Amino acid sequence: MSGKSKVVVIRHIGDEALGIIQANPNIDLVLWKEDTQAPRSWILENIKGASGILVVMGEPVTRELVDAAGPSLKVVSTMSVGYEHVDQPLLAQHKIRLGFTPDVLTEAVADITVMLAFMASRNVGETLVIVQEGKWSTVPWSPFLFTGPQLSISGPSNPSARTRLTAGFLGFGRIAQATLHRLIAFGVTDVLFTARSDSSKVSQEILDKYPTLHSVKQASNDELAAGSDVVFVLTPGGKETYHLVGEEFLKKMKSNAVLVNTARGTCVDSDALAKALKEKWIWAAGLDVVEGEPNISADHPLVKEPRAVILPHIGSATTETRVGMATRAARNVVAGVLGEKMEAEVDLSRFKSTV
Repeated sequence: MSGKSKVVVIRHIGDEALGIIQANPNIDLVLWKEDTQAPRSWILENIKGASGILVVMGEPVTRELVDAAGPSLKVVSTMSVGYEHVDQPLLAQHKIRLGFTPDVLTEAVADITVMLAFMASRNVGETLVIVQEGKWSTVPWSPFLFTGPQLSISGPSNPSARTRLTAGFLGFGRIAQATLHRLIAFGVTDVLFTARSDSSKVSQEILDKYPTLHSVKQASNDELAAGSDVVFVLTPGGKETYHLVGEEFLKKMKSNAVLVNTARGTCVDSDALAKALKEKWIWAAGLDVVEGEPNISADHPLVKEPRAVILPHIGSATTETRVGMATRAARNVVAGVLGEKMEAEVDLSRFKSTV
């Protein structure tokens, strides 16, 4: 391996992505070849002297790992849009670059976000169980059996239908706006969103783009909770958004509103949400992420709630998206090792003054 830079990849990320790394004559690839999580002991042993490491979402990049690699480590590339599993101040301190994979999964996550909203509002979770357990014939039909709030505008043919429908977005980045794009077809009329700074320009841009919208307004968390028919949690993870949706937020929501979380499990207080569903503060919840995942057992308070539709974090699980994420992560690690511009790099400069 003399004269070459070592790159450690801790998970088999597909032949196309691995081929990008293997094709570079200046790099030696060290790969955990199994389609399973690499043991931490294997990672710590093999990262010694590495110039780059490619990790997948959830693998902690800590002082232990950085110390094991030694001063040769130039880049950490994560196959994920989030990077809260990486000790960013530590990387900044050691001048180690950090690559990630935004944009690639925007459309796939937006698809599943809308899907979860409709699954939750239409009681898909509890009704699927009836079919799967062979109990359909034991449930007598009645006019209002399993009915739920309609998250679309029916038009003048149905005078009982909604005439206004408000979507609330906690976080209004790429995925949120891609989700809104899909919701326009269902007749969403109003948008509330939170942002870290004044976003009046964004509001006007959205109104110009979608002339059928009545309003697009930046709101406080309380205003958004109280005014939305469906709330989408699409914020980054981390300390700033920890339990952003808790008991106080949920109590302000409409009783027929739906909560959807496709961001990070830590953004929603699971116990508070289970209580909100049990006591009918809100109608239902659609979740692709849950705090503590994947250690979510059958007796978890949310799993036991029939109006909680829970998926095992599959928001980006399309073949096209995962290949795109893997190949971008591969190109990032190669660029980082060679000192070139990465396709997507986290700006760690904000940590330099604190380390």
